[in-house]
Amino acid sequence: MSHHIPTWAETAPRLVAVAAGRDAADLVVRNVRLVNVQSREVLDAWQVAVADGRFAYVGPDASHCIGDATEVIDGAGRYLIPGLCDGHMHIESGMLTPAEFAAAVIPHGTTTMFTDPHEIANVLGLNGVRMMHDEALMQPVNIFTQMPSCAPSAPGLETTGYEITAEDVAQAMSWPGIVGLGEMMNFPGVINGDPQMLAEMAATMKAGKTVGGHYASPDKGIPFHAYVAGGAADDHEGTAESDAIARVRQGMRSMMRLGSAWYDVESQITAVTERGLDPRNFILCTDDCMAGTLVNDGHMNRVVRHAIACGCDPVIALQMATINTAAHFGLERELGSIAPGRRADMILTSDLVTLPIEHVIARGRTVAKDGKITVDCPHYDWPAAARQTVHLGKTLSAADFAIAAPQGANAVTAKVIGVVENQAPTKSLRFELPVTEGRVQATGEVCQIALVERHKGTGGVTNGFVSGFGYTGDMAIASTVAHDSHHMIVVGTDAVCMAKAANRLGEIGGGINVWKDGVEIALVELPIAGLMSDQPAAQVAAAADAMVAAMADCGCTLNNAYMQHSLLALVVIPELRISDLGLVDVTKFELTSLFEGQP
Repeated sequence: MSHHIPTWAETAPRLVAVAAGRDAADLVVRNVRLVNVQSREVLDAWQVAVADGRFAYVGPDASHCIGDATEVIDGAGRYLIPGLCDGHMHIESGMLTPAEFAAAVIPHGTTTMFTDPHEIANVLGLNGVRMMHDEALMQPVNIFTQMPSCAPSAPGLETTGYEITAEDVAQAMSWPGIVGLGEMMNFPGVINGDPQMLAEMAATMKAGKTVGGHYASPDKGIPFHAYVAGGAADDHEGTAESDAIARVRQGMRSMMRLGSAWYDVESQITAVTERGLDPRNFILCTDDCMAGTLVNDGHMNRVVRHAIACGCDPVIALQMATINTAAHFGLERELGSIAPGRRADMILTSDLVTLPIEHVIARGRTVAKDGKITVDCPHYDWPAAARQTVHLGKTLSAADFAIAAPQGANAVTAKVIGVVENQAPTKSLRFELPVTEGRVQATGEVCQIALVERHKGTGGVTNGFVSGFGYTGDMAIASTVAHDSHHMIVVGTDAVCMAKAANRLGEIGGGINVWKDGVEIALVELPIAGLMSDQPAAQVAAAADAMVAAMADCGCTLNNAYMQHSLLALVVIPELRISDLGLVDVTKFELTSLFEGQP
């Protein structure tokens, strides 16, 4: 089942007939101030006529298109803007399936998403990408899929459930909803001429599709130029005005993100608002949005409002979330503007600055009114293989989380992962820790962290230390969301609680849970790949809120602490991380020992 929309070519005869007045439109919207993102104008008292899910006539008077069966909407003098597009995002970050993500964002006016399902690719490989792609195509709005490029994100430093190959990429390029290659995170590989990374990009370009970029380095010298030469067409990793400027000067699109934890619009949009650069190569996106953000604050409407609040002209801000995005992916003649032949995705709003999303139309039919969805978002039938992905290999015990001290040592100097509030990078810290009965004890602000292998059932547990969360008492928190290879991360002060937390996630097929004094006090069930729930966003957000409250109940004082927890195994961001192979020094991209002075 798929919400197939006929192509412009297939519908052109009818579009011409409606525009000429020989045939009646399915829908006419009258009495609007039309925001034309093609010409950057607001056109008073315009009208649009829709046939077969596409715009047929856009002009001052559509009365010649109205027949007995035509639905007529009176816009009451409100603005009519194109449906909003998210240029770069990961659905799995919301812990929702594509269907439930769509249901959450449609009332906020998002009608097109460009998604990179690289989380599920790490767990289920090409099959997982296909399932996401297939559910995406069933939705009443446009969800395009980018084929993930980097699983594992750092070969040799972690083991994923599956590895993505250049052959996988070439195969996926023929699928109907694939629009390009997901963000090329292995920028050192590209710069050094890694044959697989270059082959993936070549397969994408050969298919005439867009290569997504990710250059997470402040160095804008020769390495940056080498990366751009490889074909990455956009980048969302910029954080400063100079980043945005450097990218657009090289012919890249600067994607500026406002997600649940990313605040990179305000610092970069000055390239347009103050420096006066041409805005056509600037795009707004979210990257990662938690379910709570979607439920309480919005999606792309939140990003556009924020850009306007940062001093951007409202129509330019809308261009950055509509036509600029569509043009980037080679879809400017398909969507992103209110113009003949394009998909009839549009929003009625009474104000261009505060942007209330009052009426959302996608492919010519009403999909939401006054914040409430009015259509179904069909679910894919996720198979057992996608729901049974937590393979521990054995029942874990407290002994699996004991850390043996070097022979005869009374104390050790341990390397400790230091969490930094509101930032993805960690610090590589050193702490003196005591030894009791041959085991190293985490004390004071230092907790234990363990990475539990969950893809192949090896029974492997990598132990280490982390500081910065502020946990006290006997507690543990475990999560099968563990970017990017998505094993299981367990952080705790008590080995018994840590074992219970890990075993519980093994039983239910994944999620997040918090244990205190031997009792489970919060649980978010994520049965699909251990990453997503098939429940509605409001339910998932409520469970996630309870989980965050439980973390605080265990002494955690950090803002957005769960995001920090889930990134502790992300072995491409400095300085110190943990993987199934050991402790990783990301400043050198190599494995390192847990104790100072050991090989």
